[in-house]
This record gives sequence, C-alpha cells and structure tokens, in this order.
Amino acid sequence: MQPDESQYLKCRTGDIDVHPTEKALVVYYEVEASILGEAGNARHEEKKECQKIIRLRSLNASTDVSALARKVVEECKIIHPSKLVEVEHLLLYLQNRKKGSTLILHLACNPDNLEELSSSLARVLREDWKHSVELATTIIYVFFCFSSFSQFHGLITHYKIGVLCMNIIEHELKKYDLWQDELEKKKDPENQSLRKEYEKTLKKYQSLLVKQEQLLRVAFYLLLNLSEDTRTELKMRNKNIVHLLVKSLERDNEELLVLVVSFLKKLSIFLENKNDMAEMDTVEKLACLVPCEQEDLMNVTLRLLLNLSFDTGLRTKMVHVGLLPKLTALLGDDTYKHVAMRILYHISVDDKSKSMFAYTDCIPQLIQMLFEHGEERMDTELISFCINLAANKTNAQIICEGNGLKMLMKRALKLKDPLLMKMIRNISQHDGPLKQLFIEYVGDLAAQIKQEGDEEFVIECLGTMANLTIPDLDWELLLKEYNLVPYLKDHLKPGSAEDDLILEVVIMIGTVSMDDSCAVMLAKSGIIPALIELLNAQQEDDEFVCQIIYVFYQMVFHQATRDVIIKDTQAPAYLIDLMHDKNVEIRQVCDNTLDIIAEYDEEWGKKIQSEKFRWHNSQWLEMVESRQMEDAEPYLYGDDPDALEQPDLFYSTAKYIVHIPLQTHTRTHMSTDKITFHLSIQSSAHVDSLRLPKS
Repeated sequence: MQPDESQYLKCRTGDIDVHPTEKALVVYYEVEASILGEAGNARHEEKKECQKIIRLRSLNASTDVSALARKVVEECKIIHPSKLVEVEHLLLYLQNRKKGSTLILHLACNPDNLEELSSSLARVLREDWKHSVELATTIIYVFFCFSSFSQFHGLITHYKIGVLCMNIIEHELKKYDLWQDELEKKKDPENQSLRKEYEKTLKKYQSLLVKQEQLLRVAFYLLLNLSEDTRTELKMRNKNIVHLLVKSLERDNEELLVLVVSFLKKLSIFLENKNDMAEMDTVEKLACLVPCEQEDLMNVTLRLLLNLSFDTGLRTKMVHVGLLPKLTALLGDDTYKHVAMRILYHISVDDKSKSMFAYTDCIPQLIQMLFEHGEERMDTELISFCINLAANKTNAQIICEGNGLKMLMKRALKLKDPLLMKMIRNISQHDGPLKQLFIEYVGDLAAQIKQEGDEEFVIECLGTMANLTIPDLDWELLLKEYNLVPYLKDHLKPGSAEDDLILEVVIMIGTVSMDDSCAVMLAKSGIIPALIELLNAQQEDDEFVCQIIYVFYQMVFHQATRDVIIKDTQAPAYLIDLMHDKNVEIRQVCDNTLDIIAEYDEEWGKKIQSEKFRWHNSQWLEMVESRQMEDAEPYLYGDDPDALEQPDLFYSTAKYIVHIPLQTHTRTHMSTDKITFHLSIQSSAHVDSLRLPKS
C-alpha cells in the first residue's frame, strides 16, 4: 500500500443458522476490504464470505434461552442487535432438537430394527464419517450394540463395518500424529507470541482428543466383539490390527487403555500376533503402565505381560526396560502378587536374567513368604520361583545369609518337602564357601536316604549329597556310620527303583569315589560289575552312560580300584566301544579314562591304540571311496553315444575301490579279538600296499 493510500474494512451480517450436529450457532457474514486513494475513491476492493461458529456448551433443558440470546448478541459484535429475536428462536430450537443419529440410536436399542437400519447406516457411515466425528461415533455405537449378539455378526460383517472401523481408526491415528507434530512446532516457551498460540492450539487439541478417543473406544469395542470368530480375528490380523492397538497404547485415557490392553491380551495367545507385538515394541509401552492407579488397567496389563513372558526375547526386553524392580515391588500387594510372581518366575527361567534378581529386594521377600506358610505346603509358584533363583550363585549367597540355610534345612527335613529340598540342592551345587555350609547337615541327609520315605524327597537328598565335592568331608566315616554301601549297591539293579533315583545313586557313587579309601570300599563290595550291568540295561540313555563312565574315570585314579577295573572286569572293553559315541561328553570322558588305563596297562594300551588307528583309517578309506564315487564317469555305454569312440577306456590305468564294511556303532560289548578287514579289489592289477593295524 502506498503512503497516500488508506485501508477500509466493512462487515455485513448475513444469515444465522444452527449447527447441523453440535449445540452451536453458525453466523454467516461478508467482509469487504477497500483501498482508498487521496480523494477517498476506492482504488481496489475485495470481498470474502466467512462464517463464525458460536458453541453453546452450557445450553441444556433448564437454560434461560432469552438471557442466553442477549449474552450471545452482546458478545458477538458481528450480530446486529436487531437479530435478538431470531437468535432466541434458534436457541429455543437447539434446546428442543435431537440429533438424527441419536434418534436412530434409540431405535437401535431394539434388535428387531437391525435389518432395516443396517443398510442405511452403513451407507451413511461410509460416505460421511470424515465429515463428523460425532456422527461416526454414534453410528458405530449402533453397530456395537448389536455386535453384543453373536447372531448379528454375520450381518455386520456383510456390510463390512469391521473393515470400515479399522480404516477409521487408522485415519484417526494419523490425525493424532499430525496434531502432535503441530503442537511440537508451536512449543517455544521463550517466544511469547508462539506460547499464546501454543496454548490456544493445545486447548483445541484437547477438545478434539476427547471426541477422537470416544470414537476409537467404540470402534475397538465393536472389533473386539467381532473377533470372537477366529476367522474374523485372522482377517483383522491381516489388516494389521495389532499395529493399531499398540499405537493406541500411547494415549492417557484409562478407559481406552483398558479396552486396548484387553484386546491385545486376547490376541496374544496366538503366535503370529505375539510376534507382531514383539516387532512393535509392545513391552516398552506396557512398562509405562506399571504401576498405575487404575486397578482394572493394572490387572489386564499384568496379564498381557504374563502371556508375552512365555517368549524368551520378550522376557529379556522386560528386564531391559526396567520391569524387574517394578514387578518385585508388586509382590507386597495382595491384589497383584500372584500374577506378578508368575511373570517373575518366567523371567527367572533364563540364566542371564537370574543374576539381575540379586540387585532387587525380591529374594528377601520370597524367603519371608516361605517361612510365613507354617507347616502347610507352600504355593507351587513360590517354591518354583525360589528353585530357579537358587541356581544362581549370587542369589544362593543372599538366600543363605544369616540363618537362611539353617531355616531351610530345618523346614525341609520336618515337612519332607521335595520341592524345598530341590531348592537346597540347587544351592549345594555352587563351589566355594556355600558347599562348606552343608558339612554339618550331611548326617541328616544320609539319615533321610536310609529311611526310604518319599522317593522324590530321597532323590533330592541324594542329589544334594552328590554335589558336595569338598575335601573336608570324611566320606568313609559317613558311609560306615550310616551303612550306605549296601543301599547304593542294591539301588544299582535295573528295576530296583525309578530311573531318577538310580541315576542319583550313580552320581553319588561318582562323588564318593573321589576318596581313595571309599573307592576301595565300593570296589570290594562288587559295585563295578553292578555298574556294568546297569550300563548294558541303560545303554540308550546318554545321562546314565555318561555318569557310569565318570565313576570309572574316578576309580582309575586310585591304584587299588584301577587294578580291579583293568584285570577283573570288562569295563575297558565297554569304554573302547564308546570311544566314538555320538555324544560329545561321553566321548570326552571315555578318552580321558582310556588314556589313564593305557598309561598303566601296556596290553590295554596297545588295544586302545589299535582301535583308535582303525577308526581313523576307516574314516580315511570312507572319504577316499566317497571321492571316487563323485569322480565316476557320468555316462555308461548305453547313455553316452560317443563312449565307444574313447580309446582311453581300453588303455587307462585301472582304478581300485577298496570296500571295508564298517561295523555299525552301538553301545554293546565289542569283542577285543583280532580285527578282520574284508577287502574286495575290483581289478587284477597289482595293489602296491595297504596299511592295516596290527592285531
């Protein structure tokens, strides 16, 4: 605008009408802008039609319409006072008006009207849902009312209301992101003008958010009801329902969150949905809801976490996002204690996570719970959780602090509780000072073994004693005082007891055999032949085989028992047979035992060396044969038309294939007699040499 020019604005009020869906008046007006010259003539004119919405939130059935009309005219400068009567009539209309969609909602309360309403409502929703959030909310709520009856699900599905709801939800979530971005751009506390604009935008955003969350809530509820049919649920999953739900976890509306988390909990029982949740960082968002004041939200969140905790990767995430101390704090709350303990139990299954419990007050709380049970059997979840934690050395040290171990032993021996004894057994497996604490209890444990009461309890007592590989323990005195050698020998017979008990007896013998005098005592009692008999009976069980061989390994360290094993039994022959077992641990123990035998007995040393050479030689020959098969001619005479024209077929040096039938390896007694090699040489040509091991 030039210096000699001036601007002139003129406003003309037009019609006043009611808002079609809200309690509001719409004022239409025209703004005319003119640029005047020095003489007062209009040099440029521009007109623009505008409208102003006057929302009347306070309008209700008891409102004084006349007073409200005067207030509207006074405060709205674009409404001329002459329009007062018209404004009053419009307000009176709004006061008595009901939305068309609300009237439909009343009709929808009767299921008999569904057939007539569904088609029209579906069409209106599909065409107009973007124009009015209130309209979309009301129509979806109508369908939600009928979705409570499974017999109407087919009709709702026919009009594709579920798909439409998911589209609406997706659209609203995108709008929410745009609102967030807009707010973030205007957030500048140092800029006064921007701060005012931010506050204005924030107020508008909060108003829109309330309406949007009502729409999301009713839409999700409708989908939740429809998901009763697993086929419909699968279609939702293919439409990315998990993504929409997890995205909605960012909201603060508690009613919406309860619904969303409940829906996720229902979906989480299927592997594909659980994997989708893992990709969407669901655990991180759920961690923000723990703890919360809303009891229903807290309960359903914990139960969803429980479902997710069956997955190893998600359990690890729970630890990383700091859920461990939060869940531990809930152990003191009776409302959430049981579900929190189940989640913590699942976390304690992972060895890497066990050590993290030492940095919380979880273990002292659990020990206190154990002792509060009195003489009654404790909860399975509680003792199982303690058993897992005791498998970690640091946790075990915390458990044993003060009189911890003493109290546990006293309670276990009194109640004959096998699970509590299993926890004690886990503590006893840790090297160092912890094992020393058990010296004063070995007599009590030995006495329980002799009583032969509850077999499961005896197994745990045996296992605990077998873990005590400490030099300060006088095993010879213990075996004699409680006369344990006959018990151990009798329980080596196949079928004399359950396999678990027999296995613990074998492990116990292995531990006792570390002592020279005890090894001699056991050898003289005839335990070695009993072990060989058991080895024959349990040759398909890797654990039995490995533990029996370990007993032989311990016994060959001592001169007296080594002579018995080498000269009076067939144990070395069995060990040779197991040298090439598929199990790595069995092979390793066998090799170590045979190395000691070979060092002290020349005859067996030659046999062991011969067998090792035979095995390596057979492996080499097998490799050569396989290479020859790979290099064989691809065509026979009948398949290759040019074969007879190749003169080198008649004059080349003959190829020799050496066939050595290899004995199939099984865990049976292998004869140590002369090893025979069968050779089939498919040529009359001379074979220079073939190295064979000496018998």
